[in-house]
Amino acid sequence: MSIRVFVTGGTFDKKYNELDGSLVFGDTHVSEILQLGRCKLPIKVRTLMMVDSLEMTPEDRKIIVDNCKSCREDKIIITHGTDTMVETAKSLGQQSLSKTIVLTGAMVPFTFGSSDGLFNMGSAVAFVQALPIGVYIAMNGRVFTWANVRKNRQLGEFEENGSGPDSQPN
Repeated sequence: MSIRVFVTGGTFDKKYNELDGSLVFGDTHVSEILQLGRCKLPIKVRTLMMVDSLEMTPEDRKIIVDNCKSCREDKIIITHGTDTMVETAKSLGQQSLSKTIVLTGAMVPFTFGSSDGLFNMGSAVAFVQALPIGVYIAMNGRVFTWANVRKNRQLGEFEENGSGPDSQPN
């Protein structure tokens, strides 16, 4: 069993630009994260784009969907910016692919050293192996189905939105 990781950018892969104090993209940190986690699984990493998810376009989402459709692997992890991760998960979920797809990201860049990215990637690797076919978001030790998740911007975390098939009645 091989796992495919598609990199799309987001805070996960940003780094600090010392010249102007901005956060910018360089190369992805996914391979380094997997190495630090001593991951022994066969994982293939491919960078699709390096964009802030707030700047992600419908065309970018189509690239993600098309790559998920066409790759041989049926277990896929997508690193993604958290601001529009739910929209991309929805685009994928509506395709009804016969694959297990887990989107994950970070609230703090990996290069800062205190990032949640390492933990989130480890969780995504575990979830993609254990969950049935479907599209999920894995953040901070929790997993959500694509149809029942939202980002709570006040708390800076993901939560159930209460409208999906796995929501609980009041």
